[in-house]
Amino acid sequence: MKVGIIGLPQTGKKTLFQVLTGNELREQAGPAKPIPGTAEILDPRFDTLMAMYEPKKEARARIELMLLPKMEQENIAKGDIFRDIADVDALCHVVRAFEDDAVYHAEGSVNPLRDAEMVNSELIMHDQIFVEKRIERIEKALKKIKDENQAKELELMQRMQTHLEEELPLRLLQLNEDEEFLTRSYPFITTKELIIAFNVSEDQLADSTLLQEMADQCKNHKMEAMLVSAQVESEIVLLDSEEEKAEFLQDLGIEEPALGIMTRLCLSALGLISFFTVGKDEVRQWLVRRDSSAPVAAGVIHSDLQRGFIRAELMKYDELIELGSEAELKKAGKMYLQGKDYTVIDGDILNIRFKV
Repeated sequence: MKVGIIGLPQTGKKTLFQVLTGNELREQAGPAKPIPGTAEILDPRFDTLMAMYEPKKEARARIELMLLPKMEQENIAKGDIFRDIADVDALCHVVRAFEDDAVYHAEGSVNPLRDAEMVNSELIMHDQIFVEKRIERIEKALKKIKDENQAKELELMQRMQTHLEEELPLRLLQLNEDEEFLTRSYPFITTKELIIAFNVSEDQLADSTLLQEMADQCKNHKMEAMLVSAQVESEIVLLDSEEEKAEFLQDLGIEEPALGIMTRLCLSALGLISFFTVGKDEVRQWLVRRDSSAPVAAGVIHSDLQRGFIRAELMKYDELIELGSEAELKKAGKMYLQGKDYTVIDGDILNIRFKV
């Protein structure tokens, strides 16, 4: 499960990728290629559990990221960038919103709403072109021989074509199970969840005007939008201690680093939630698909736990924090036993009982 980071030239996406992954990037020789990396999920709940249990080991959950080549006209014309995008599961589009005369802008001026719309239009156009070619191919085949399955696909492609011509992404289109299966192997881009990350300057972080201006479009196109300052985040990473980082954020009036928000939005885009296992030996964060059962979550930890699943001992994160300890949870009768039918909820703390 990978999140692809895309954007026009000089947007700061490379800086954000380096901060998220800790990768030092060098200039590539020859054609630009996708660069893989992994990022820790920055979740305040994990930090709280660490402070409560003081374990010998800790393990944050991680997600895979892919820094994709910049969306220059040459890459768009060749189509290579779209093949790279088709290989990821969700997208984070970094949009430049900061002013800096020393950094050129491909369009000649800084206009984040224009740039976000321009890239969205390119993605929609890619899917339009694919659908149009597919319709031509199916119609040609149906003239030679009637085929019920191809006729159904033609109807679906025509519905997609109408939808895309209205400048709407395919993630808004309701598909049944058969239609989803039919199109699963197709290189559609606008079916993917999309996060817009406006890269702002330090003094713009407290200004929500951009997000307000994008609110209707985000709602209508099923997108998430956030503010992040690549420059500020890169400075935070260089600080030695958590105390220094907290003080730095406080001075800026920031409650939480934007990278924490970004990684959680990426999780949501991938359809993943977090659950935790805790104890004096280790506090660990795990990722599982939304709406997964307790045995499936157990299988994320180890296949034996899913195969031999008996029950899950469950603590609710909010109740644990409110009452302050496992002992107090037990006194309050809030330690729960759940069976195979239990659906894991984001933030659950599980202890799996199993026998193989």
